[in-house]
Amino acid sequence: MFLLPCSALALLLLTCLVLEPPPRRPSPSNPAFRRFQREFLLGYLPALAADWLQGPLLFQLLQSRGFLRSQIAVLYSCGFASNVTFGLVSSVLVDRLGRKKSCVLSSGLCSVSCLLQLSRDFLALATGRVLAALGTSLLFSAFESWYIHEHLEHHDFPAEWIPDTFSRVALWNSGLAVAAGLVAQLVAEGLALGPVAPFLLAVPFLALSGIFAGKNWDENYGKSRPCSKACGEGLRGLLSDPRALLLGLVQALVESILLIFAFLWTPVLEPHEIPVGIAFSGFTAASAVGSALFRRGVTGRLRLQPLRLLFASVLLLALALLALALPLYPPGNFLAVLVLQLSCGMYFPAMAFLRHRLERSGDTAGGARWLRLPLGLALSLVLPALPGDPVGTQGVFGAAALAALVALGAAGGVLGTTRGDEGLRVGDEGLLEGDTVE
Repeated sequence: MFLLPCSALALLLLTCLVLEPPPRRPSPSNPAFRRFQREFLLGYLPALAADWLQGPLLFQLLQSRGFLRSQIAVLYSCGFASNVTFGLVSSVLVDRLGRKKSCVLSSGLCSVSCLLQLSRDFLALATGRVLAALGTSLLFSAFESWYIHEHLEHHDFPAEWIPDTFSRVALWNSGLAVAAGLVAQLVAEGLALGPVAPFLLAVPFLALSGIFAGKNWDENYGKSRPCSKACGEGLRGLLSDPRALLLGLVQALVESILLIFAFLWTPVLEPHEIPVGIAFSGFTAASAVGSALFRRGVTGRLRLQPLRLLFASVLLLALALLALALPLYPPGNFLAVLVLQLSCGMYFPAMAFLRHRLERSGDTAGGARWLRLPLGLALSLVLPALPGDPVGTQGVFGAAALAALVALGAAGGVLGTTRGDEGLRVGDEGLLEGDTVE
């Protein structure tokens, strides 16, 4: 089964090159901006590379420590529960602590987590999963917040230059994700350390990110708000706007499904002798194809609406999960997973666009986290009890498909409530300032 993932990876990478739309506007040539942009990328990209390196072989690593599948599920649950709980307050913490300090702290927490993977002690590994969840929450809130503040407030660059930086981040991130799977497979097989090797390789990247940010970036802070007030504003915004509530439900359901998939994908593919590192690269390439399809749809001649593309992505997700719930031959399972990842590539930029448009009229960002919290915690409790046999796993995917259909209904509800509402649409004028399709 080596040829299938390699062929799929090559085909998906070629498709990405064909689908990628041309830039919407020429890149700014201002030397000061280019210098600042390069300084940000040199601090951020190593952290992203380290994050991707930790993904492909985690299940294999825990399995190699001699743990049962139910015990591995408990370790995953520690990470999931920490992620959804800390996600509720991470933005407030980042604003109070300082964004540069939060970036450095993220690198430190993830480094300790990677080193703890050397242990065979269950408690040490559980601590590592919690630290990884905290570090990852900071990674995806602190770095971009730091950049936007410095771009606008310190350097006073035009706001329309921000998408240029994040387009570069998205392009590099896709390349790093694909490379991470291949590198993880290579170092795991080429070094005597086995599946812990990618985690050790991630540590120098994290150190580079933390040291560079600590030495070269200026500190900045957000508005200091009590945590209860910030969370309360998000919840009120969620309950006062039906669009926000339905979108929040879509987000909570889809991202809970993806947490289940993060745990199950290795045991689904591994028995068929598909190299998981190469499979991971194929997944990320499929996701990149989905993102390219979204950008092409929104900015190309078709001018498709992001809300309709969100609906299409959730429909694809449901179909992929239904396929995984069937007793397919190994190529069928792998292709279904690729479709699932392609749907994710469409889903995430569509959801980011829609949430940004909603936030123009109020604080609804924190509200979606309130919906993720109970679902994420419930999932963390249920995960260790999931059946481990193939038939039981198919049943889990069937239940996930039903949840995806509920999310599809909620997405359809948003379509129904926004007819004639230009707030979530791309009009004839195209994308507005601050909109992103990355």
